[in-house]
Amino acid sequence: MSIAQRLLELLQAGRYAEIRDLFAPNLRPMVTEDSLRAAWEAELDRHGPLTGAGEPLTEAALVKLPVLFAHGAATVLLSVTESGWLTGLQIAAAEAAQPTLPWQPPAYADPDALAEHDVTVGSGPLAVPGTLTLPAGPGPHPAIVMLAGSGPNDRDETIGRNKPFKDLAWGLAARGIATLRFDKVTHAHGASVKGLADFTVDDEYKPHALAAVGLLRQHPAVDAGRVFVLGHSLGGTIAPRIAAAEPAVAGLVLLAGGAQPLHWSAVRQFRHLASLNPATSASYDQIIEAVTRQAHAVDSPDLSAATPIEDLPFGVPAAYWLDLRAYDPATAAAGVDRPILILQGARDYQVTVADDLARWQAALAGRPDVTVHVYDADNHFFFPGEGPSTPAEYEPVQHLDPAVVADIAAWVLDGRGATN
Repeated sequence: MSIAQRLLELLQAGRYAEIRDLFAPNLRPMVTEDSLRAAWEAELDRHGPLTGAGEPLTEAALVKLPVLFAHGAATVLLSVTESGWLTGLQIAAAEAAQPTLPWQPPAYADPDALAEHDVTVGSGPLAVPGTLTLPAGPGPHPAIVMLAGSGPNDRDETIGRNKPFKDLAWGLAARGIATLRFDKVTHAHGASVKGLADFTVDDEYKPHALAAVGLLRQHPAVDAGRVFVLGHSLGGTIAPRIAAAEPAVAGLVLLAGGAQPLHWSAVRQFRHLASLNPATSASYDQIIEAVTRQAHAVDSPDLSAATPIEDLPFGVPAAYWLDLRAYDPATAAAGVDRPILILQGARDYQVTVADDLARWQAALAGRPDVTVHVYDADNHFFFPGEGPSTPAEYEPVQHLDPAVVADIAAWVLDGRGATN
């Protein structure tokens, strides 16, 4: 029996404790019987009794299970590890059960205006594959290294049926800017790094980011004096550390860069999710309590390499949190004497105007080489929308806001952009 079929059997029987046991051990403190029950019963209240299910479709680490209710249809989305543990569970719209369609370029990209080449970033057993996107026409071109957000992201930052980094790379190429994007080491070598107790956020980003900068600077089609680093989410958090380590970086683009400590950002995000549906908000109480307890463990002076992994957020070892908690990204950015472009979606609940952008602005206040743009309709991936942002809105096919592409291109081509 597949994990999807087993899950459905347990949901129908109301055996939520056994569903919890399907999750990876490090995630179980954040999964409660009450939250599972409340989420499923909310679907039954909305759609009526479950009447059937289709065949599950597996795409990489995602399993899509179409389900039928008396008054509608939906899709159960299961994120599954190679060893068969659940790492995510979500109810999505019925159309989410369809096979992922090939990515299509956004209207602002011109396939005839670029060429893409496979490259290897870094060296040794942890080298990763990447894609160099070059504009058509003679160079040398300005170029951008792209750093993806938290988690084992691929080079395109694929989420649902969308590829925001590929959107951006193609959109910038149409405007004469080269880019280099690459699979994170946690994506390309997940099994190898998972067992490293001393693995840090520095290990997650710095070696490959610096290698990517070097690769671009040595490429004959790239202007070695105009190589920028762009980071999204946690990639934006770490981008100032990369610039501090490599003086040749011409400037930084922080795309929804997190400035609030990551462990407290997680608490805030769960509170936001709880607020979306008053009928199920109480089911988040135990989750928020567990995540808050883990956040306090990160801040504790007793945190050490010996702290059990199950006491810490996301099942990430203590070495990672010791490195991250000692790093203040906004202060690091203030020490970078190069231009900085900060982009923020006003609807973003993962990185917010109040908790993150405010920190960047306070640390960088008064600097004429800092430019800030806020996009009222955009969420964390700079997909435009309306109303409170939810995880479900990342699923439908969509593209990066064209205004974001245009603003990045204008800033890079101008040298540092206009000061706001």
